[in-house]
Amino acid sequence: MEQAVRYENMINIQKPSRAELEKLEKAKIIDMYIDVIDHVQMLSEIVTKQSEAIQALQDQAAKNSQNSGKPPSSDGLKKPRTKSLRTKSGRKVGGQPGHEGKTLQMVEEPNHVIEHKVDSCPHCQTDLKRVEATDHGRRQVFDIPAVQIEITEHRAEVKNCPACRKEVKASYPETVSQRVQYGPRIHAQTSYLNTFQLIPMARTCQLLDDFYDVHPSTAFVMKANQSVQEGSQPSLNLIKEQLQQAELAHFDESGVRVEGKLHWLHSASTEALTHYGIHEKRGREAMDAIGILPEFKGRAVHDHYKSYYTYDCEHAFCNAHHLRELQFITDQYEQEWASQMATLLKNIKQEIVILPDSATSLPIGRLIYFSKRYDTILEQGFLANPPPDAPTPKSRGRPKQSPPKNLLDRFKKHKAEVLAFMYDFNVPFDNNLAERDIRMIKIKQNVSGSFRTQHGADTFCDIRSYISTARKQATNAFSAILDAVNRTPFIPTT
Repeated sequence: MEQAVRYENMINIQKPSRAELEKLEKAKIIDMYIDVIDHVQMLSEIVTKQSEAIQALQDQAAKNSQNSGKPPSSDGLKKPRTKSLRTKSGRKVGGQPGHEGKTLQMVEEPNHVIEHKVDSCPHCQTDLKRVEATDHGRRQVFDIPAVQIEITEHRAEVKNCPACRKEVKASYPETVSQRVQYGPRIHAQTSYLNTFQLIPMARTCQLLDDFYDVHPSTAFVMKANQSVQEGSQPSLNLIKEQLQQAELAHFDESGVRVEGKLHWLHSASTEALTHYGIHEKRGREAMDAIGILPEFKGRAVHDHYKSYYTYDCEHAFCNAHHLRELQFITDQYEQEWASQMATLLKNIKQEIVILPDSATSLPIGRLIYFSKRYDTILEQGFLANPPPDAPTPKSRGRPKQSPPKNLLDRFKKHKAEVLAFMYDFNVPFDNNLAERDIRMIKIKQNVSGSFRTQHGADTFCDIRSYISTARKQATNAFSAILDAVNRTPFIPTT
């Protein structure tokens, strides 16, 4: 009976209509399509992120000292094929006309004369000992005399005054303060070897031992450097003041290690002045602490590091950096606009070289031509590198751009800074002066490694600032150091 009732109920259930079945099927298909679209979109996002990551890794692997700002030491054992960014000057190899040679020349009054006599005739063996010479041939040998240290004893008289019956003793010079001590010249030479020739402290001590048979310690080397630093302070203060007032100065920064931690070496320089400073930071905080840029109102030449933009002065960019970046875009992305821009910058530089020394800027017609050519190349670059897609609501920050697009944006925004060298010939094409000044500090780090203390790093920077400025102003480096030890330092001229 119960089974009959169940069977009757099953018969009374209404079956779905055909339209309802079709509607259900369409809903299932739509849901399936939505799932597929979501899945495809997810996969597309994954592929895009992976492509960006692969491109970034490829860019990183492709960068070297020839096509980026990386130092040559980062190239490793596999050195990149050299691609010189310099153009031929058309001059012959060797010394140029007007260059003063510095070959050895005979002197009229030598220190020593050695006579070489003729005793007999080599042809007939006649005795010539009593025959007077009719002339002399002359040859001179320039050499260093045997090096030995000289010891000067200071004796202070002691007398008994006949009037008051007291003992009176003469005073020693202020520089003679110890019973036994080293003199100013060996102090200067020690600092010269360590800070100018970049010989490590232990090897400096060994050299002095081998040359003079003295046995200084590394503490003596530090004491010698301290003496030079203290004696050169008047010069260092003037160097800083003159850089603050300069019409144009070069600025750069590079990483160094102090006490095992990364610090930053900051340089400010002109053709006649050099200043170094080491700070824990790279940006505005360090530049403010060093104190040159906050007071500087001239034109700053640098490698477009953003912290420089925050100062109220004119700017000019290093086009040597641009040429390397353009070479990277050409090699890695194969974009024609990059090679065209590099050619344009080099052509402008070549045109400046052939102008007379009295010229201060390119002719107005050439300025207009190069400016329009610059804009045309940028237009081609932007066509090849459209802006990235607008950010989605879920994304944060600005959309990431490719290296070509970033470089294009910089060229467009800072056109005046990139081309400053063609409007004013006082502005250099590159920032090589600052890079040359920094190079010696990097060599010091490669030779000796990390600075052990902040004080030692500051001392070294002060002495190098003093020496570099002295050499730029045609002053002998050792003489300048000796003058600093004697508290009569070299004073830079404006």
